[in-house]
Amino acid sequence: MTSDEIRVAAAKFRDDLFQDTLPFWLDRSIDREYGGYFTAFDRDGTQLQTDKSVWFQGRFAWLLATLAETAEPRDYWLDRAKHGIDFLRRHCIDRDGRYFFLVTQDGQPLRKRRYVFSECFAAMAYAAYGRVAQSEKHCQLAVDLFQGIRQHLGPDSILEPKLQPEVRPMKSLANPMILIGVAQEVRKATGLVECSETIDQCIDEIQSHFVKNDLGCVLENVGLAGEVINTFDGRLINPGHSIELAWFLMEEARQRDLPQVASLGKQILDWSLELGWDDEFGGLYYFRDCHGLPCAEYWHDMKFWWPHAEAIIATIHAWRLTGEDYYWNWHEKIRDWSYQHFADPKFGEWYGYLHRDGTLSSTIKGNQWKGPFHLPRMQYYCWQLLEEVIHAQPV
Repeated sequence: MTSDEIRVAAAKFRDDLFQDTLPFWLDRSIDREYGGYFTAFDRDGTQLQTDKSVWFQGRFAWLLATLAETAEPRDYWLDRAKHGIDFLRRHCIDRDGRYFFLVTQDGQPLRKRRYVFSECFAAMAYAAYGRVAQSEKHCQLAVDLFQGIRQHLGPDSILEPKLQPEVRPMKSLANPMILIGVAQEVRKATGLVECSETIDQCIDEIQSHFVKNDLGCVLENVGLAGEVINTFDGRLINPGHSIELAWFLMEEARQRDLPQVASLGKQILDWSLELGWDDEFGGLYYFRDCHGLPCAEYWHDMKFWWPHAEAIIATIHAWRLTGEDYYWNWHEKIRDWSYQHFADPKFGEWYGYLHRDGTLSSTIKGNQWKGPFHLPRMQYYCWQLLEEVIHAQPV
């Protein structure tokens, strides 16, 4: 890669973020009447419902607060971030301190899940806003919520399990993985020592229990001691999830100079690209089985937007880590396929859901799972990572 090629790539990510992706959301997602953000839109921005995803009150607020670090005017981004944060605080918390999953436009609760993902995204939002706005109040909110999340995910958790634990005790990769992401944000805002300790514990659990060297994969669900469970859930691989984990690990290695963690992240990426890439039609499968058996989910061979966004980030991380053209070639391959199939040059943003052959399954641009997070996060991170490479090069 030449310096000019890196500059062109960085500019492309920056321009797509500010000229294509963000305008789609900023023009229509902010609710001026009740606060918070809408996310349910069709291809052209037609609103499909007014109920609000609590995940995205936190996710979009995190993104907007993070943008305030590098994008001017700073107050523009912070004001819009606080729009979601205030809605979270007013309307999205149940009496027990846990957060809802879905609320009405005016904030009445509709649905609460047994997971703590709403809490995790809220903590990330508080941390980012507190750090950039220099608000001790929001930094403390982030710390308090982080501690609550750790308790909920610990051995004394009161969260309802998915399966009867006395019959089939099982744990999910999602928990240690998202805890790494939250801890990284809270540490960045507060310097809390427990964040790095938590991250180290999560990495150890992932490497000891979920990473399967003999199978060449990371499993989504395992027994409490890491046993492989011979069921649909127990054999499940989510390549996009594993790839997202890979770059979380490479980012942690970059921040703390942890070569063994960097190698683990690179190994997980290698496995996931090999298992996940569809050689016939291109793109990443949604689910795979660790023994090559059929998956239970009917969408197992569909192409969703978010694994591709995560793979675009992860391959840049691996290229920076190793300097190997192999990873840059993968990056271009995934990026080009994604822009060819997911991007909508007429109305902006990406479609979310494709059939296996890359044809459009739905024109939807947003719902309670898809919104302003994976795509703009990818564009922002890739822009920043490549800018760091540019500035590190000798003049």
